[in-house]
Amino acid sequence: MSTANDMAEMPVQLPREPANAAEARSRYFNSGNAFNIKLPAVPGHIFMDEPAEAMKMEKTGFINCDQSQKMECGFAATTPLMLARYAVVKAGETLDTTLVNTASIWYVIKGSSSLVVGDEKATLGKGDVFLMPGGVTSAITAKDDCVFWAVGNDPQLKFDTSAPVTGTEAAVQFVHYPADEITHQLDVVYSSNANASTSGHALIFSAEKTEAARNITPTMTLSLNTLKPKSAQPPHKHNSAAITLVVAGDPAYSMVAEEKCDWSPWATLVTPAAAKHSHHNDGDTRAEFLIVQDGGLYYHARTMGFEFY
Repeated sequence: MSTANDMAEMPVQLPREPANAAEARSRYFNSGNAFNIKLPAVPGHIFMDEPAEAMKMEKTGFINCDQSQKMECGFAATTPLMLARYAVVKAGETLDTTLVNTASIWYVIKGSSSLVVGDEKATLGKGDVFLMPGGVTSAITAKDDCVFWAVGNDPQLKFDTSAPVTGTEAAVQFVHYPADEITHQLDVVYSSNANASTSGHALIFSAEKTEAARNITPTMTLSLNTLKPKSAQPPHKHNSAAITLVVAGDPAYSMVAEEKCDWSPWATLVTPAAAKHSHHNDGDTRAEFLIVQDGGLYYHARTMGFEFY
């Protein structure tokens, strides 16, 4: 029997006389102590050392953008539900890209290569985007030195101790978005004016299986956002976390929770959920930045909470 005066101070309550192992596994809390868990905040951060390391790396492999220690998370994670990583494949070598996630979204920073995903093949070049299903045997073989950027929902599956579903029941299929097609589709977007209710000219990526939800995977969204020269995206917030790759912008920067984050080539910016943020292009050329969010979860739950300040 607890002697605590306040419910919030009570320890976990155990079963009195469990009759079997199933009953012995039960635990009980109360309305005072069940919801007072204090988790470390998700750090807003811009990863600049990792892309620099990837550009000069002399061996094939991955470089994680890992904030798991700061978040007290037991597995590699950039945000609680997503992991960003750089991948390097040296000329003539092959990188096994079979990952334990529902899906991963990839961008080719440099180089040309061939990709095998299950029974499908593709030739990749700079500026291509591709979507890979998790749990499916895949590998990249480089023709010359290659660098990639990828974001997957690996932490989501680690947290839930889940395994990816493969085959015809899988939520995601392999999709290839060639660079020249991306350029054309973005030009189509720029042929129309952006209104005040949008966040500017952006190309949103989707796929055949997720077209109805307008997402690229059930839980993740992908957009190529742009800023015209000498312009800014107004301060705003949303309940999804965002992981952003700097594609082009000189000079440009982001404000995240009142902290200025100067862009550098191929840097990865982390915007925590619900953090006030804005993006600014002080240069004379168009800025471009690729954004992955765990937005599919929030759209499905009707809790996206997008607001301009």
